[in-house]
Amino acid sequence: MSLETNDQARGELLERELERPQSFEAPASAERPAWHDPGDSVHARGRLPGQRPDECRVDECRVAEAPLRRDDPQQERDREQHRVRGPRRGLLRRHPLAFLVGLILCILVTGAGYLYWDYARHFETTDDAFIAARQFSIAPKVSGYITAVPVSDNQHVEAGGVIARVDDRDYQVALEQAEAQVAAAQASIQNIDAQTTVQHAQISANEAQRDQAQAALVFAQQEAARYQDLAQKGAGSIQNAQRVTSQLHQQEAALESAQATLKLAQRQIEALMAQRKSAVASLAQATAQRDQAQLNVSYTTVTAAQAGRVVQLSAAIGQFAQPGTALVMFVPDQVWVTANFKENQLDRMRPGEPVTLAIDAYPERAIRGHVDSVQPGSGTAFSLLPAQNATGNYVKIVQRVPVKVVMDDPPTDVALGPGMSVVPTVRIDPTPSLYERLRGRL
Repeated sequence: MSLETNDQARGELLERELERPQSFEAPASAERPAWHDPGDSVHARGRLPGQRPDECRVDECRVAEAPLRRDDPQQERDREQHRVRGPRRGLLRRHPLAFLVGLILCILVTGAGYLYWDYARHFETTDDAFIAARQFSIAPKVSGYITAVPVSDNQHVEAGGVIARVDDRDYQVALEQAEAQVAAAQASIQNIDAQTTVQHAQISANEAQRDQAQAALVFAQQEAARYQDLAQKGAGSIQNAQRVTSQLHQQEAALESAQATLKLAQRQIEALMAQRKSAVASLAQATAQRDQAQLNVSYTTVTAAQAGRVVQLSAAIGQFAQPGTALVMFVPDQVWVTANFKENQLDRMRPGEPVTLAIDAYPERAIRGHVDSVQPGSGTAFSLLPAQNATGNYVKIVQRVPVKVVMDDPPTDVALGPGMSVVPTVRIDPTPSLYERLRGRL
């Protein structure tokens, strides 16, 4: 059919549009997909020229073909590709090998994910962990000028190692004076002991004199009794009786004098013993002063009480040191790890469980340790200003609880100090995981 016939048919159809509705197939470019190929023409059904409306039937209406407008080049290319490739097939039919490889990879990834989950649930870890130590400052106990500093910054010293020396000449003089006082007190005690010995000898002599006076008294009593008897019988004179009686009284007085002298000598012993106690006390005081002087001399040498490292050394030769003034900070070799775990990670964590420590400064080292203890309370509970949750609005926050981890094999060839970051991993389930069982069998 020619183009003029088609145009004439279209015109007549438009003129009779109000009299009889007509139906047309929608153009392919309006409703059909871009890859659909409707052909090069549009089919329209209507009455032929000169035909009445009641004479037109669907099966008798002639088809008017009009050429399709080719306004979109992309649609033209899509139709050409559809003619060449044919209808689109499914993904499995187009790429069966890629689908199979993807399925295998999906299974492997799922299995690996399960192995990782099963292995990871045996452990608890945190990155909020640091090395801790009881570091302290070292200061002299006596004042004086510093004469020597045999250590340097960050140097490791053993227990008893010398850190600084203070001028000890004044303290040596004080020590000598104290030693002299000790010697004087000892000499005083020796002198008293000698006097006591002499006094004991004097007591012995007095006792002998007393015994002699007592014997003379006994003889005088016998003589007086005989002469009194003779005088009464008239055989002796009264003068002799009186003389013997006088001698008796003299002997009695001599005995009393000897006894008094003996008592005085004995009382002198008691005085000497009291003097000796005073001398012993003076000796003890002098000895204490000497010991203090010796301590002051020893304090002039500042030493390390335990093995560790010297940090922030501020002592210098010629500096005047005051008692209690810090000369250096000291970090002991005994360090541990304070790991701040979340409170919901402590359910199965117990002391003694093994720990693997990864220190950020030395990532190539795996250090073993164990859980030493769990602090009975969160970190904020022991802070300077603890939280008061009973006042104001409350928002629940997962708290951190410090856990002390002790190293079983701390490295000695590297420096470990407080504040260094550590990532501890605590094994809370001792049973082997599926991955460990498979690795053991392989």
